[in-house]
Amino acid sequence: MKMIVGLGNPGSQYAKTKHNIGFMAVDALAKRYDAAIAKQEFNALTGTAWVAGEKVLLVKPQTFMNDSGRAVGQLKAFYQFQQDEILIIQDDMDMAMGRLRLRQKGSAGGHNGIKSIINVLGTQDFYRAKIGIQHPQKQKVVDWVLTPFSPTDQVEIMNGLDKLQLAADDWIHGLAFSALMNKYN
Repeated sequence: MKMIVGLGNPGSQYAKTKHNIGFMAVDALAKRYDAAIAKQEFNALTGTAWVAGEKVLLVKPQTFMNDSGRAVGQLKAFYQFQQDEILIIQDDMDMAMGRLRLRQKGSAGGHNGIKSIINVLGTQDFYRAKIGIQHPQKQKVVDWVLTPFSPTDQVEIMNGLDKLQLAADDWIHGLAFSALMNKYN
């Protein structure tokens, strides 16, 4: 069994914003795997997919970004996930728009959702898929991450989400995460 968690903020006002790329990714995976993200459990919306005989829990925490760890920790404990069975999808301002980068571990890098997960899990050792949202040029960071993508940026984001879905497929099918990094980074 695997758990894929997309980070974001609940509520329609945040639905298409840059900070919600994790939610967008989980929605894309749910569509790909014909799964409904409709179950409310442990401060999250979840859905279950079966992919190549592997049960996959798709998760959208409903605690707001800064408290994402609460939902991740509760789901990890309840379903007894191992660290290497969890993939967190996040936005990254230090990467080009739509670029995908996979990491096995590391610091939060200023990302409050990742800080929360590190605090709850007690480790920086968990798999991450980062999708670039680029750094703002003349905007405050908070304004930048809470605005929608421009039409031009939307094309790059869709490319990044497509690549993420292929990486998720390979991970679910058993490709080692180090091999995934070599293939997709």
